Amino acid sequence: MARLALAGSTTVITGAAHGMGAEISRLLAARGVHLALIDHDQEALSTLAAELGAATVTTHVVDLRDDSAVFTTADEIIGHHPHINALITCAGSSMLGTLDQLTMEEMRWLTDVNLWGTVSITKALLPALRTAPAAHITHLASVYALAAPAGRIPYSLSKFAVRGFSEALRHELEGTSVTVGAVYPAGVRTGIILHGRHAAAVDPAVAARAAAAQAAMYRTEPSDAAALIIAATERRRARTMIGRQAGLVDALVRLWPTGYWRVMRRPLREAVDTTTPVD
Repeated sequence: MARLALAGSTTVITGAAHGMGAEISRLLAARGVHLALIDHDQEALSTLAAELGAATVTTHVVDLRDDSAVFTTADEIIGHHPHINALITCAGSSMLGTLDQLTMEEMRWLTDVNLWGTVSITKALLPALRTAPAAHITHLASVYALAAPAGRIPYSLSKFAVRGFSEALRHELEGTSVTVGAVYPAGVRTGIILHGRHAAAVDPAVAARAAAAQAAMYRTEPSDAAALIIAATERRRARTMIGRQAGLVDALVRLWPTGYWRVMRRPLREAVDTTTPVD
């Protein structure tokens, strides 16, 4: 498969104001790629755009849970950028809590952000991507789309669904100019877990302890992850692991699909504990 040429065309990035989305934006802007940056955080998005300082960068403030706003934003992007050949979906959040602690509204909120926001922007931009001689869609999944830990039901649910969406869409678009891939990061040092949400029923001190325990396991720098995500997009890869842990988890699940939690439980015990009171 021919390598995708990003320079001179437009890449659309969701979740662009923070974390891996911001790092991808910086790396691509330095290479002369036109960018359409999407985020709900207007202040952070404006700050990033000012940092990039490129005339070929547009910013779009939208809540990806709002389907109508997403499709309107897609039309605005297409109006500004006639040659779109890549979409990278980085927008997402986390949610701590067990099923007993979580409400249906809390779980739906996370699913709306992580899954339906990914689906809606993809659907809205797919017609434009189809007009490119070659295009690629990169969806950010997670190592928790490969293995589902306790205490992370809504997050794993949404990321497993992103994985299924990516694979099914890749099959639907087989033989067209558009290819689809999913990226499975493990342990990237972004603020997603520390700034994510937790069930209202969870003691904030307990949630902070669990989030800190999870964050302490992270090893990959966001800039390194961003470079790998860009390479996966250029090479139009269907499946990309980021971080040594992702490869290990992938292998473990393949070898022991019903028993992998026995291996994962101990290293994750503090990160998934949302019930033990803080002394």
